[in-house]
Amino acid sequence: MSKTYSGIAFLFSLLASSAAFAQYATDALRYSEINQTGSARFQGLGGNHASIGGDPSSIHGNPAGLGFYTRSELTLSPAVTIAGTKSNYLGNDTKESSSLFNIPQASVVFASQPGFQRKWKRSAFGISFSRQQSFQNGYTYGGRNNNSAYIDNVLENINNANPRYTTDELSKGLQNGTNGEQIANSLPAAYYHMYLINPTTPDGSPFQAIDDRSVVDQTGTFTSKGATSQWTLAYAGNLNDKFYLGGNIGFSRIRYEYSNTFSDDYVNSPALTYIDQFEDFTVRGSGVNLSLGAIYRFNPMFQIGGTLISPTFSAIKETYSQSVGAGYVNGKVKDADGKLITPPYTSLAVLPNDFEYNLIGPIRGNFGATVLFQNKGFLTATVEYAGYSGMRLRTSFLDADGNRDFKNDNNAVVKDTFRNTVNFRLGGEVRANIFRARIGGAYISDPYLTRDDGIDRSKILASAGVGVRTDRFFVDLTGTFTTYKSAYTPYYLNNPNNYASVEITNRPVNVMVTGGVFF
Repeated sequence: MSKTYSGIAFLFSLLASSAAFAQYATDALRYSEINQTGSARFQGLGGNHASIGGDPSSIHGNPAGLGFYTRSELTLSPAVTIAGTKSNYLGNDTKESSSLFNIPQASVVFASQPGFQRKWKRSAFGISFSRQQSFQNGYTYGGRNNNSAYIDNVLENINNANPRYTTDELSKGLQNGTNGEQIANSLPAAYYHMYLINPTTPDGSPFQAIDDRSVVDQTGTFTSKGATSQWTLAYAGNLNDKFYLGGNIGFSRIRYEYSNTFSDDYVNSPALTYIDQFEDFTVRGSGVNLSLGAIYRFNPMFQIGGTLISPTFSAIKETYSQSVGAGYVNGKVKDADGKLITPPYTSLAVLPNDFEYNLIGPIRGNFGATVLFQNKGFLTATVEYAGYSGMRLRTSFLDADGNRDFKNDNNAVVKDTFRNTVNFRLGGEVRANIFRARIGGAYISDPYLTRDDGIDRSKILASAGVGVRTDRFFVDLTGTFTTYKSAYTPYYLNNPNNYASVEITNRPVNVMVTGGVFF
């Protein structure tokens, strides 16, 4: 796609402007959410980071926690994630599950020797790799739709486009691919050359669908993968074993891909047997953020802490590809004169759309308190803030007017779509000699300002774990169960009563082992 506003304008007209801008707002949220991070120990405590130290999670959590280290440490955390989903579409339920092995955490901490004659007793420097967000997901859905088909969405976008599509424009909408195959320069052009939409006037508009009356059996499959990960460098100091202060810098990486297939199988249609829609979306991005944290010990039984995290400033590149395939009754289709002919194309790929933009994520903060029961264990709680309504998008990929419109329109959608949230975490640990047992939970608030689809997107996390800690090494095992709802809309129409959304119940389970050695 060239650096002109026409390319992105086409994309927006294709999806309908409000849906397109909402999509970028949704993308901003996807790359900015953080649910549960850290070592198996901290995940077993419900993801609490604010007021506990002495764990590799402190490197990217509250860096002040590094000030508790008295010796150096090396850790590695392999994990298995099982993503379970149940989707409901047009009254039909479908279940799906998948599993993935990954290494979401690894770190090294270098602790200084204690300075008994100084107020600053100790300091520590840490480096960690952490997975901030997993995009592993997958679901299938299906049901009979008596009101619409995907072709209705394409038709509305063509007839509502400004300027209007013409037959002359669409007839020139094919070009040679790298292997000599024909590629459509737009989805409307693909539908036009496959005779799925047809003109009703000499210049074309308004266009009509080859079949806009038949009932369709709709099925879809969505599969995504990838993660937001971060390399973090952190440093902290310890003042008189009372006040701990630390800071970090994080270098994040976004990898996200999805594949989506949507099928309309026509029931008793005089013209069509099916239309299949295929989509592939690939995102790569990188960013940077800063954190400053502090922990204060009032006495050996009580301490508080907090962290202020800057927005992540990210540069993002994406590629969107799609194609369409169709089946015709008896392999024939009517031409402009009403004669039955063999369709010139039964499938066409659409020229991929590339785009680049910048995202400023939400500012974050947390505050927590920990009550310690000598060597028997502790209870800890954290309150988190995430300023999602302050997320901002901009681009320099278009011309001056396009860049301004992209920035203003998307930022307005973000402000109207999302709210600032407060999350809560609670966890505890029981100690018996070298053995540890932990339990935790978290409530992650729904970031959407309104619930037009009636879905509460808040998340509940429950975790439990055990561990063994000796003078030379430690091993922790934790399982985290998460439950939340989300939605996916295959296509939009002017009348919301004529299309449906998939309601998805997500219940991923993450099992992590953290092993560490002291040196």
